Amino acid sequence: MLNHGNILTAAAMQLAEQTLIERGVPVQDLMRRAGQGAAQMIWRIAADMPTLVLCGPGNNGGDGYVIAQWLLDKGVDVLVAAPAEPKTEAAKHAKSQWRGKTVALTDAQPAAQFVDCLFGTGLTRAVGDEWFDDFARLFAGAKRRVAIDLPSGVESDNGTCLNEIAKFDTTIALGAFKPSHFLEPARSKMGSLVGIDIGIVAESKLGLLSKPRLSAPTAQDHKYSRGLVAVIAGDMAGAAQLTAMAAQKSGAGYIKIFASPGFEAPLPSIVVETVQDIQDLEQKLADDRISAVVVGPGLGRGQRAETVLNATLTLNTPLVLDADALVVAGSRFCELVGKRSADTVATPHAGEFAGLMPDALADKIEDSRKLAAQSGCNILLKGSDSVIASPEGETSIAAQSCPWLSTAGTGDILAGIIASRLASGVSGYRAACEGQWLHSRAAHLAGPAFTPELLIDQLPASIQECL
Repeated sequence: MLNHGNILTAAAMQLAEQTLIERGVPVQDLMRRAGQGAAQMIWRIAADMPTLVLCGPGNNGGDGYVIAQWLLDKGVDVLVAAPAEPKTEAAKHAKSQWRGKTVALTDAQPAAQFVDCLFGTGLTRAVGDEWFDDFARLFAGAKRRVAIDLPSGVESDNGTCLNEIAKFDTTIALGAFKPSHFLEPARSKMGSLVGIDIGIVAESKLGLLSKPRLSAPTAQDHKYSRGLVAVIAGDMAGAAQLTAMAAQKSGAGYIKIFASPGFEAPLPSIVVETVQDIQDLEQKLADDRISAVVVGPGLGRGQRAETVLNATLTLNTPLVLDADALVVAGSRFCELVGKRSADTVATPHAGEFAGLMPDALADKIEDSRKLAAQSGCNILLKGSDSVIASPEGETSIAAQSCPWLSTAGTGDILAGIIASRLASGVSGYRAACEGQWLHSRAAHLAGPAFTPELLIDQLPASIQECL
């Protein structure tokens, strides 16, 4: 089984393979391991299905020849379709071992099972129409479609679909998972995802978000040791209320909302302290019992919001920046946040992120890492494939988000969960990772078409699973 906690970019994968080769493992052996491992997986799923294997000119095509021969030896009706002769020595060797029939790509006819070995890791441009038209024709005529390593037409590192591709039934990753196995829109094209170990050993700061391990309160804990979370309210009362309720249901010991006169507490157990002006707010925030502060949900975007944001940024307290706080900070984000010494977590969605980093490259991983490094802030770039990056480069992809989270108010809840985790004393990066997992898990427990309040109600159950 492959390690989900160690995802390799195309360049890192190439380096890891080269390291093995330099240690005496022939590239032909790596290709044999990959091809035979993938063939065994195909055999387990669809043993006797007539199969067409598309083999490109590179090493992914070489894997295809190995797959085809292994299946042929098992008695499967296999045909190889190739648009060109192999170009690498390893692929040439693999083809020389193939004992079945090969036809030109243009002459191939659809088979029940379609195995894509046209292009794999490292593709940076779209497959040309002279090959892709036949690829699409043969894909459409199959009953079952399998991609080897990555579907042809997918860029390895950022989830981009370079060609318009339909959904595969299965994708078999070779040697290591790549970023695009978990990033949209590519992830939605891959069907079930499995991995084949070929002996690759490499360290990476990029992994898939894993289930956290949490600790229950001890007999010595009290409300302050479990964390006092302060939520700063603004123009939209409901957003701050949701954040406060989420922080409370995520395990914080004490929740306060600092708000203008007339603000109503969402629950009797959540304290609302009236704030008369910015000096009053600053005095209340100076309470050294406060463990974490949230600013942004429902804050507003006017002069008052900017004044409030500036006041919170001077605190030596862990801080969660969300929603309007990010809009107000805008392109000054790195300048403003970079002055802080305490842990900071920012939770932008794609639109807010574009305001923080106008020169973003539309590469979620690299952009998140760059912004985290420049600002000294932990970044949680929200979406169906959320990316969490620390200033030191540690990065997690959250690939199991629930699509029902595309509902107003759920981002406010995420901010509250992260604040609660921050208040427990963990690092900003860990708080962001734990908060993201708990948020997504609660959504799955809530079922379809939930409201924000129903999502909050499932937070204790998601925490229970982590104890």
